Amino acid sequence: MTKLKLSRISDDKPVKVTIELPAAIHGDLVAYAEVLARESQQEISDPLKLIAPMIARFMINDRAFNKMRKMNGNPQ
Repeated sequence: MTKLKLSRISDDKPVKVTIELPAAIHGDLVAYAEVLARESQQEISDPLKLIAPMIARFMINDRAFNKMRKMNGNPQ
């Protein structure tokens, strides 16, 4: 079985953001949600809810971003 980068999706207080996605990326997002739902046994009612955890994971793993963040006094 594959090991996805995302795990269960937490329920957090949302901030409304509107974006436009290319159709191919939206299709990939839907496919990712289907695989994640199978692996985590968690229903993914809206694949768009994956965008925030994907962005968060990307930023957590961006070494240059985290280095700059620490240099600017914001170590979160």
